[in-house]
Amino acid sequence: MDEKQKGLPITLDVNAESASPDLPAFLARPKGAHVYHGFLLLEDVSADGFTFGTITDFESEETNCGDAFVVAPDNTRAGLVWEIAAKPFFEEIVEPTDERWGVYEVGFSGPMRTREDARRNLRAILPKLKDCWERWLKARSSDCG
Repeated sequence: MDEKQKGLPITLDVNAESASPDLPAFLARPKGAHVYHGFLLLEDVSADGFTFGTITDFESEETNCGDAFVVAPDNTRAGLVWEIAAKPFFEEIVEPTDERWGVYEVGFSGPMRTREDARRNLRAILPKLKDCWERWLKARSSDCG
């Protein structure tokens, strides 16, 4: 018997508008919608103006890794590829673009099972996130384009 590989559960914003009646919002972003549109923003998981959004549903099924995003105070976004790690880390894996201020691989030292866990993990990487966001803002403001 062949075993099928099971993917991680995802969280969807059921109120997000889709550009197609046949596709979920994250696959059919309306014109002008932000990157990560259609995934769930956890308004109650924020620190210093930065808010955590989920792609992998860590609350419904325990997992040691997943995908997420963060929204900065100006509503711009960056991606997170996270895992639980013995030693915390933070690395850029996709360079910033006009659409987002990068994608970062992060290692959290604590679990990711609850919103309080997510809040704690967000606070742990916040100084590095702020630095990346501020560098992206500065680069954009000095752009002559």
